[in-house]
Amino acid sequence: MSSATPTSGPPPVRRLSLAGVLRLRRPSEIWFKPALSSVAAVAPPNLLLLALGRLDLAMYTMAGSLCALYAHNRPYAARARTLAWVVLGMIGGLAVALVTASLTREAVVLVAVGALLAAVQKALCDATRVGPPGNVVLTFISSAALFVPQTLGQVPGHLGLAFAAGLWAWLVGMAPALVRPHGPERRATAQALNAAAAYAAAHGTAPARAADHAPARAVGYAAVQAAWQTLLALPSTGARATTRHALERLVVRAEVALAAPADTDPERLRAWARALRGGGRIPRTGDAPGDRDELLGVDAERAARPAPLWQRLGPLTPIAARTALGCALAGYASLALGIGRPYWALVTAAALYQANLTLTWSRAVQRVVGNLAGVLLFAAIVPLAHLGQVLLVLCCLALNFGAEALITRNYWLGSVCVTPMALLVTEFAGYQAPGELMTERAVDTLVGALVGFLAAVVVTNRRAGNRVEQAVTAADRAREHAARLLAEPAPDPGALEAARRGLAAALTDLRATADGAAGEWWGRALPQERVVLAERSGHRTLAEAVRRQAPRPDRDAVRRTEDVRP
Repeated sequence: MSSATPTSGPPPVRRLSLAGVLRLRRPSEIWFKPALSSVAAVAPPNLLLLALGRLDLAMYTMAGSLCALYAHNRPYAARARTLAWVVLGMIGGLAVALVTASLTREAVVLVAVGALLAAVQKALCDATRVGPPGNVVLTFISSAALFVPQTLGQVPGHLGLAFAAGLWAWLVGMAPALVRPHGPERRATAQALNAAAAYAAAHGTAPARAADHAPARAVGYAAVQAAWQTLLALPSTGARATTRHALERLVVRAEVALAAPADTDPERLRAWARALRGGGRIPRTGDAPGDRDELLGVDAERAARPAPLWQRLGPLTPIAARTALGCALAGYASLALGIGRPYWALVTAAALYQANLTLTWSRAVQRVVGNLAGVLLFAAIVPLAHLGQVLLVLCCLALNFGAEALITRNYWLGSVCVTPMALLVTEFAGYQAPGELMTERAVDTLVGALVGFLAAVVVTNRRAGNRVEQAVTAADRAREHAARLLAEPAPDPGALEAARRGLAAALTDLRATADGAAGEWWGRALPQERVVLAERSGHRTLAEAVRRQAPRPDRDAVRRTEDVRP
């Protein structure tokens, strides 16, 4: 390796590309679970209010019901905590909005409060990685509530309705644990195995062009890290420990495949992944002398505490500033045009902001296309919905299911259902002129997307380059630590495994940080050569660590799998 200090070239010219923005992806493996959970959480409260003749209160129950959209990828113990925090966060944002609405009807003040709430919700959701759907649902509810006339005496009752519906949503979210108590962790492990198998297969077909497989390798390491985060969220003792240990060994095999793809049988990884899909026994990788040592590094990871929340919020300051400024300007632009629902423009702007400006541009295009198509769908549905309140509720439930079922294909496709659903919800308190609703929603969409994106261009994220430097330094330190252990004649197996796992995590973070910074505009040049050198040397060290680990069974022995009950 050259000792010369890598240099950074000039920042690349950014263009507003439309290529692939609207392309449909394969649906999520569990696309039906959020969709069914949403309907199961929303339907009973809405039907009860319909029976009582108080459908006008549905906005408050929907605030709690929509919490069922969250945490479907988390183990149930972690899901219980996450859903509880989501419900409390939803109630907190709703409380601020309702109290503000009861104290003032000044639209300028309401928009300002809505923008600040959106910025706080965005920062907290990104820092805690709560999502999908992230902050958008929270912002939609709090922004809409700001423009509903309130009195202080009504606030406790409305919050009580939201809390009751949130409790029901929590129960809906936890209900699958009765059928498949280990579903999320099995699913995450299977995804890691499939991603590692895809990389190993690609490497085997063209090993001389390994650089071309870097994206597949990055996807593989991201899937492995996601699996580890899922497993580390499980209890370390008790009846579930046996299942967790069996899954940990499978994730280790995925890590080994990424580090040494030439020595990997992709079909074996895929077979293990298929075995995890159902509710049957968990396949074991075989009795290897190194199996015990491979998991020694897990205890160190479990003992490590996450960074304090305030430290995680620091790098998100530019994104929060973009959200506050963009939402405020979008709301004020809507007010200037004389539209009576500026929160639609505010929510449109809030939904745009992603990890970098390039992704924000893509989301803006998706939002505009999806919302405008949704307005047309509303025009086709509204005559049916106006035949009676029962049909109105049923149409909303169908659109709710469609939104969650389609949004994993592409954001714009889910928005096609979200838009008419939001328009129909406004009619729970009484039918309105469809033409006026459609016009206002279309204008607010265009205003929110345009103003919101311009705010993102103005508020630059100059910290992105610094984060890349820090990620490169962290990866170099992790590689040097692992290399020092490898240089020892007989390194401690637990220390070596912990170092290897730490290096894999550092490289995954480096790739994610570099990709995020590369999508920013107007920033300083990124140390691209340093990133490439850190990744190459880091992955070479990973491969060497795999070769130095305790002997593993040969491929024939691995095929003799055993089973362990979950």
